[in-house]
Amino acid sequence: MPQLDKQICSLERWLPGHLDTVSDPTHAQLIHRFATWEVLPRLRNRAENTPLTPANRRCAGEQIKLATQFLTWLTEQQRTLETCRQADIDTWHAEHSDHERNRVRGFLTWAMTSKLARSLRLPGPSVNRKASLPQHERIALLGRLLTDQDLPLRSRVAGVIVLLYAQPLSRIVRLTVDDVTHDGDQVLLRLGEPPSPVPAPAAELLLAWISKRDNMNTATNPGSRWLFPGRRAGQPMHSESLAALVNELGIPITPGRTSAILQHILDMPAPVVADALGYHQNTATRIAAHAGATWSRYAPGDHSPLQRRRDGDS
Repeated sequence: MPQLDKQICSLERWLPGHLDTVSDPTHAQLIHRFATWEVLPRLRNRAENTPLTPANRRCAGEQIKLATQFLTWLTEQQRTLETCRQADIDTWHAEHSDHERNRVRGFLTWAMTSKLARSLRLPGPSVNRKASLPQHERIALLGRLLTDQDLPLRSRVAGVIVLLYAQPLSRIVRLTVDDVTHDGDQVLLRLGEPPSPVPAPAAELLLAWISKRDNMNTATNPGSRWLFPGRRAGQPMHSESLAALVNELGIPITPGRTSAILQHILDMPAPVVADALGYHQNTATRIAAHAGATWSRYAPGDHSPLQRRRDGDS
């Protein structure tokens, strides 16, 4: 039997209760079809490659709730999904927030693909990017995390991984102690391939945390391999709980991640960064283009002075 993802199970338990709140039977049927044939299959496909996070579950639930809200709004306009016009779409987008517009987009696309609505033009999804943390501020925060022993060790380690390796907390909580390896005198952290070297001060902090991890002194977690064990048996710490602890230290998580990945992209070719840090190749390439990185015009091969002289002689 394939292993069930707990986030999918959570959504499946929540769905009947939500459908019970939909007073219009036609709307309830549409929402049930959307959840069954669009939202849940997408989650299952994603779960085959990587464990789902609470954020994935929350996003799926919001899609279903916004689809319900949109159908109710159409009824108030004396419209149905079948009679919805382009003017109605434009009015909806004008009256609602970026978040609501983005969440209802999946439902409208599914409805058009399924021939439940006429062909409509949907405005492009809006992306609200937070400003990158200035590099000198990122370095200063790293210095504080590495040297201030009065700060909680768990929060320090998580913050360092964010600021050094541009990792989201949803991925950080999925790391295990087996992702931390020794190669001679060097400590490596496996985020992608190849594993990333950990600078000496950060390595000392990381190894100290592994030997003193919290939530290990209960009957449920004595052999936990999670780098950040949770309180429930066999489960890592919840990403939102870890985010709250990191935020308490004054670490701006998203701007800090953005600053870190930009610096890596400027220092190395985007494909190398993507492989090492577990980013998608397209994401890394897009960041590189936005940052004006020159690695895309960098010819591969040996660029040493000796090699250049040999090339000139040939």
